[in-house]
Amino acid sequence: PTPLSCRAVPLAHVEVPGRADRPPLVMLHGLFGSRGNFQTAAKTLVRRGSGKVLTVDARNHGSSPHSPLMTYEAMSLDVQHLLTHLGITKCILLGHSMGGKTAMTLALQRPDLVERLICVDISPVTTAPVSEFSAYISAMKSVRIPDGLSRSAARQLADDQLRPVIQLPQLRQFLLTNLVEVEGHHVWRVNLEAISHHLADIMNFPVFHKPYLGPVLFLAGSNSPYISSKDYPEIQRLFPRADIQYIEGAGHIVHQDKFEEFITAVSKFLLPP
Repeated sequence: PTPLSCRAVPLAHVEVPGRADRPPLVMLHGLFGSRGNFQTAAKTLVRRGSGKVLTVDARNHGSSPHSPLMTYEAMSLDVQHLLTHLGITKCILLGHSMGGKTAMTLALQRPDLVERLICVDISPVTTAPVSEFSAYISAMKSVRIPDGLSRSAARQLADDQLRPVIQLPQLRQFLLTNLVEVEGHHVWRVNLEAISHHLADIMNFPVFHKPYLGPVLFLAGSNSPYISSKDYPEIQRLFPRADIQYIEGAGHIVHQDKFEEFITAVSKFLLPP
């Protein structure tokens, strides 16, 4: 049997048809996100003239299968399998946070598949302290919801239980998008076990020696600590054609905080004059 390390999972995805003469754009969400995070952006980019757009659920997220393994090599392989399955030989990759690290990994492993790359608020270096995310996971694991509650009542109850650990209401709302009802029980659709087990892998970034030579846009939120000037040398080493832009007033979830500015920056990069 194939070792676990190289078994790809078939990723759930949605396709928005776009121009046939432009390369497809593949959008990868961040940790605890899902393809829904980019649905509006996908439709808007197609209206602005992009090729078809695929929004994808990462393994252990959204409607994609669960797997005990959660490394960037594994997640990159999942996306490669999806491209092969769909007959896509070259695409543009856009990834936010964890999805951005998956996109960078894929571009560095298989530059032939990637026409250009967009990394949203993430660098190819070690990210936030693991402890912060461990606390979120513990809080999510300890949520208890009785059966038979309506969706809104269940979300309210979960929100109350998360509040002592997770003060930011936006962050709680984001995490609560993962609360779903399965056969009458309210459960988390993200694989919390696999995520907590691989948290260090998710916060880190694999080692690469050969750079990706295509055009790269790093799109950072000016109010977010995730891309800082101390990351520039490593960005430069791995992505010599990188352009780093800051979106004023945006936090980590740039596409949510400053949607118009995000779309404008991405469109400019997708459709060079």
